[in-house]
Amino acid sequence: MTGCFVYQFDHFIRSSVKTGFNNEKYLKEQTAAILERVNCFNDKLYLEFGGKILYDYHAARVLPGFDPNVKMRLLQKLKDKTDVVLCIYAGDIERKKIRADFGITYDSDVLKTIDDFREWGIEITAIVITRYQGQLPAKAFKNKLERNGIKVYTHMNTRGYPTDVDSIVSDDGYGANEYIKTTKPIVVVTGPGPGSGKLATCLCNLYHEYKNGIKAGYAKFETFPVWDLPLNHKVNIAYEAATIDLKDSVLIDHHHLEAYNTKTVNYNRDIEAFPLVKRIIEKITGEESIYKSPTDMGVNRASSGITDNSVVQDAACQEIIRRYFRCAYEYTMGLADKDALHRAEMIMERVNARIENRKVVMPAREAANEAKECGKGNQGIYCGAAIQLADGTIISGKNSPLMHAASSLVLNATKHLAGIPDNMHLLPKNIIDSVTYLKKDILKGKMASLDLEETLIVLGISALSNPAAQMALENLKNLNNCEVHLTHIPTPGDEAGFRKLQVNLTCDPVFSSRNLFLSK
Repeated sequence: MTGCFVYQFDHFIRSSVKTGFNNEKYLKEQTAAILERVNCFNDKLYLEFGGKILYDYHAARVLPGFDPNVKMRLLQKLKDKTDVVLCIYAGDIERKKIRADFGITYDSDVLKTIDDFREWGIEITAIVITRYQGQLPAKAFKNKLERNGIKVYTHMNTRGYPTDVDSIVSDDGYGANEYIKTTKPIVVVTGPGPGSGKLATCLCNLYHEYKNGIKAGYAKFETFPVWDLPLNHKVNIAYEAATIDLKDSVLIDHHHLEAYNTKTVNYNRDIEAFPLVKRIIEKITGEESIYKSPTDMGVNRASSGITDNSVVQDAACQEIIRRYFRCAYEYTMGLADKDALHRAEMIMERVNARIENRKVVMPAREAANEAKECGKGNQGIYCGAAIQLADGTIISGKNSPLMHAASSLVLNATKHLAGIPDNMHLLPKNIIDSVTYLKKDILKGKMASLDLEETLIVLGISALSNPAAQMALENLKNLNNCEVHLTHIPTPGDEAGFRKLQVNLTCDPVFSSRNLFLSK
């Protein structure tokens, strides 16, 4: 592995194999909690699902052992009793809002979710486009869904919201939106992200149910913050780090404290909104609400699955550092303001975290320094990268005129995993030369070096005739969930490659070239 650093830390081996969460115990208690809540209402429960039902990687990172799809397993257990309604805000369609972990827009995420649910044997009952005002992109999205046999409803802004409860709970308020037809006792209402209109959709249909004589209820299932963990537990602080853009903060639920003299936590938006939501529900039902606090509304049993508090505390601290790097990147890219970056720094200070605590950061920077000393950067730019493998080994790589640091890193890591000698080439020179010629001379690209996505393709081609490349190819799957750090903002091709490898990627907020436009 020419120019590659290899580090080994014994304590990494210990931490890499430890888990702190039991999915089966959580699944059992969470299912029981939902069914118990259904029994509180005679006819139907509208269950707002916060967070992500599928691919909840944040939960998997802060609760080691957590299955990112455990909530879908829960839905499978309840699918005979459950309809699923998926909400998306029309403004998010219009602005092409991106889901960062997949790099796709929210409307594309809705399409992906429909496909994913079908693979799990669950059909989406309906799509609701919320706060719809005839926006052309939202209208086109609606047409696309309907022409593929998907039932779509459009809900307008609610008259009188949020102050005039009499207008909200009227035929001109919730009643002005079409009733979403469902047939099962549990209606799961979800969306691709915050602000999708899930709560309004639940309450709107609750209004229609009561007009039709059906005494339905409402509850909320949101994994974070974990209501029965301490306020300053790092899992709850990691939630704040993950929602810096929303300015969420975890607070003592004073409504719950006053009602029961018991300390629980919730986030500021739910605590602030609770009096209004309670009044709306009481206006709809004509009865006093059974809920005395936003914590009462929740059915979250995440804490029941925690088996090792120290493991999850350590994991949550690492997530806080990742989120800091993400915020610094977004600030550099113009996607976040100075206040957001300051909040990220303050959260780091609260848990006494340092960027050096992320063990791949310094090796990546050392690799960049070695590239500079060797003078083997690309156009005078010297980049480094490092990965922590499952056994605790840290591998690094640096850029060169032939390939990006990300490409070098992945090839070095797979060589190490496959036991391939450092001096053995995985990619034939003639293929690299051919791709370089295509990029620079045919397509007139400015950067001829191979990014990670291109390198993975060339590796796949090379595997046809090179047994060593085939061995390296087979070991790519062992990079899943590994920690990676770059000394620069990844190019689109590097980012796409790492996303496909499903690593936990952070980067220094520095451009990888002097060009402001990042292309493949």
